[in-house]
Amino acid sequence: MTDPLLALRPWEAPEVTSWGRLPMNAVDRRSGANSLDGDWRFQLLSAPDAPVGGPWSTASVPGVWTMQTIEGTDDLPQYLNVRMPYTEFPPLSPADNPTGVYEREIDVPAEWAGRRVVLQVGAAESVLLVHVDGRPVGISKDSHLAAEFDLSGVVRPGGRSVLRLTVVKWSDASHIEDQDHWWHAGITRSVLLYATDPLRLADVTVRAARDGELRVDCLVRDAGGALPAGWYVSGELDGLPLAQDAEFDLFNAEDERVSAFLGEARLHARVPEVRTWTAETPELYDLTVRLHRADGSVADASRHRIGFRDVEIVGRDLLVNGERIFIRGVNRHDFHPLTGRTVSYDDMRADLVLLKRFGFNAIRTAHYPNDPTLYDLADEIGFYVVDEADIESHDHAHEIADDPRYLNAFVDRVSRMVLRDKNHPSVIIWSLGNESDYGANHDAAAGWVRRHDPTRPLQYEGAAKRGWADPEIASDIACPMYAPLADCVAHALSGRQTKPLVQCEYSHAMGNSNGTLADHWAAIEATPGLQGGFIWEFWDHGILQRVNDGRPVGRGGAGLYDNGVATPGHRWAYGGDFGEKDHDGAFVADGVVFPDRTPKPVMYEHRELAAPLRLQGLRHEGLVLSNHQHFRGLEWLAGEWELSLADGGTLTAAAELPDLRPGETAVVPLPFALPEDGGEAWLTLRVTTAEDLPWAPRGTEVCAPQVRLRAPAPVEDPVGSGRGGSGRVEIDADGLLVHPLLTSAPALSLWRAPTDNDELGGSALRWRTWGLDALVRKPVSVRQEGDGVIVLAEYAGATGVVRHRQVFTPVEGGIRIDEQAELPEEFDDVARVGSVFETVAGLDLLEWFGQGPWESYPDRSAGAPVGHHRASVDELFTPYLRPQESGGRHGVRRFTLSAPDATGLAVTLDEPRQVSVTRHRAEDLAAVTHHDELVPRAGCVVHLDAAHRGLGTASCGPDTFPSYLVAPGVHRWSWTLRVL
Repeated sequence: MTDPLLALRPWEAPEVTSWGRLPMNAVDRRSGANSLDGDWRFQLLSAPDAPVGGPWSTASVPGVWTMQTIEGTDDLPQYLNVRMPYTEFPPLSPADNPTGVYEREIDVPAEWAGRRVVLQVGAAESVLLVHVDGRPVGISKDSHLAAEFDLSGVVRPGGRSVLRLTVVKWSDASHIEDQDHWWHAGITRSVLLYATDPLRLADVTVRAARDGELRVDCLVRDAGGALPAGWYVSGELDGLPLAQDAEFDLFNAEDERVSAFLGEARLHARVPEVRTWTAETPELYDLTVRLHRADGSVADASRHRIGFRDVEIVGRDLLVNGERIFIRGVNRHDFHPLTGRTVSYDDMRADLVLLKRFGFNAIRTAHYPNDPTLYDLADEIGFYVVDEADIESHDHAHEIADDPRYLNAFVDRVSRMVLRDKNHPSVIIWSLGNESDYGANHDAAAGWVRRHDPTRPLQYEGAAKRGWADPEIASDIACPMYAPLADCVAHALSGRQTKPLVQCEYSHAMGNSNGTLADHWAAIEATPGLQGGFIWEFWDHGILQRVNDGRPVGRGGAGLYDNGVATPGHRWAYGGDFGEKDHDGAFVADGVVFPDRTPKPVMYEHRELAAPLRLQGLRHEGLVLSNHQHFRGLEWLAGEWELSLADGGTLTAAAELPDLRPGETAVVPLPFALPEDGGEAWLTLRVTTAEDLPWAPRGTEVCAPQVRLRAPAPVEDPVGSGRGGSGRVEIDADGLLVHPLLTSAPALSLWRAPTDNDELGGSALRWRTWGLDALVRKPVSVRQEGDGVIVLAEYAGATGVVRHRQVFTPVEGGIRIDEQAELPEEFDDVARVGSVFETVAGLDLLEWFGQGPWESYPDRSAGAPVGHHRASVDELFTPYLRPQESGGRHGVRRFTLSAPDATGLAVTLDEPRQVSVTRHRAEDLAAVTHHDELVPRAGCVVHLDAAHRGLGTASCGPDTFPSYLVAPGVHRWSWTLRVL
């Protein structure tokens, strides 16, 4: 007999979005359900209609089979950004279609007799077929939302049944799940079995406004069909009873026959002195709704944590509770380096806690509804959420947007997301999906949302093809992707803006990136009409891989990484590392954190740009402090002043923060009297949490705003202590400095190991074309002048010659080096201009006065305050997944590089410069693809840059600004080298 589910061939039938699947609703059934998670029998078939047979293996549920070591499986992760992994056009899927068959016995409790038994599969990728004891139950598509099935007619309370879940990897649905992340397959979220009374709550819709008005609409159904007489609902809010709306008929339908099958009821309340919900003040109330039989007994109940808040657009402003807010957001996938698409409660909480500590207040669920627990946590911890439907047809966007065969799928996915998540106060915007062009299918989905939930705005980036200000498109928000900042500002100043502008993606975090983030936020905060955006993205999607066999490590690898680095024998895998021929390489490694959630340096940059408390500057009467929050005072913060003196160490003192309401400013006196002996001085306010918070214990640093109190005093010889030192300069026959602590003499450097932005943005190709990675040095002349030596040399590239001049002068305790490089006009955008040298082994500690302690670059330095810093050389290096330029420190004035016995060298610079100290030459980094291939050098490679190119985000988005480019012409810099 033909299986009716297989007969439908749902993997190639776009009109079949479901069969036998129950409607989505917002009644949370997770509490009290029986978990079916754990080990299941498993077989991987070559196609969905291949026969099941042979030995069974074991697979973990939840979990994708692509990340598990399962006997007889060789289907591994594959990464592609835009292209589909196969050539078939929609709605077709390939004949070679891995299909996982999961089986286990389920015991149905005897006490469930007379109750309705429901199976919930939290998520399955991409088509799910359900059978019980060989009998077909249902089908579901949509890989990132739960599917529920009524098993009442196929299981027996007190008995045992065999549950089979068949998951087909490729289908017509895959063409609209073409998101930028790994392709996996399996059951990715928990599987539950629960029971309800036949008379049940079918849905609960909560509307809670900032004025305290609460409305709770309830839908009621009965498994027997007609509803029994006399049922009613009741509710409590934080233990206080809610009123039933007397003006709202329980059945509320003119057609009595219809009303007998669908019951409706409304509860309401007016909460006095309501505590409103915002991301800054995530105040929640406990709501319980009960459904009663005629005798008063409880048939069903639903519990919710709700927040009172309003979201509206007024003119071109997005308002929460009447206030114009800034969206400091990040895009987030459900991801884990050991389990792929499966994330635990602890995983998600750690994600949000980390984001909160670094100043983020918003999440876009890129590009599908995330695990339901994430929304609970966002409600509790405080995040604004753009909830995005599971729709991305990147490879075939134009065809699918207007394809009526996909109409039902678009409306189904958007509507089910709204029905599931509508009661979460954290969700302030609905998104129709991502990178799927714009067509009639989007408009149809938008129409459903506007009718069902008029309380939230809609956004969709693809609609921007019709213009940011077009009033007829589906998007209420102009949400462009990687729009140049100048275009955003021009739009806001044009007089034609009609909608809030919040970029759905900007500042692409691939590798050493996120340049100009401070410039973006300076413009956003200064320009009405601009309200922020979402950085792409939270995670580097590196998968922990065993080097010896090339397979994912899986769940057992938790101890095999630390601080962003995999242990020996393992590495972070990206596209192409699992043998796939078609892939997009390291483009999947584009997050603000490493795969193990270690923050990248950009996180500290963002933290300062999002600082709730700012030091605005110095006036005659004191320091200007301002509260940059939207809803909150400073009572939750504590502070400590820190004075960094270039020549006198660091002083600290407790700070008493003023009582400032949101947006207010105050002037406070200077906490220190400056020493009169001159020298550069910087004042930092270390701001911490004053009490334990759900996302941070007391004393957690929130920000560290800084202001310069005194500039360096001008001196005639800024780097030396006078010419005419007693030493001598030793130069070899090629004009290179000979020094006992150097194994490689100071030479000119114009090259850096290309960052991902350099490679994908085209800069690295230009540099290689010019030959900057292989400059040939030719000494021109070596001339003695007094105690010093003047060396002229030429560095020849493939297309140009750089003239380089070094003047070596002995000074007290060392050597002063004055340098000049003249770049030809064709070298109009180089990576750096500066000196590079290498040291003897054993110099392992760097101490410096300048910006730090984090890595920083010219266009990403706001998060690195000036002060006295120290770190081991190995700690300075940032292990971006693909080795590249990293570890630089901007604005360094001087540093020492020393051994444990305090011997070593000291360098003083003529002005703040870009400095890096690592174990790797630029060519070492550029020659490998993974960190396990790097061999650290015994000594240190030191770069002192007169100029260093900004980072930008050109791997996906705008490059750095012209002001951060290194131009041709003459560059001059000076420094002294002394022995400690």
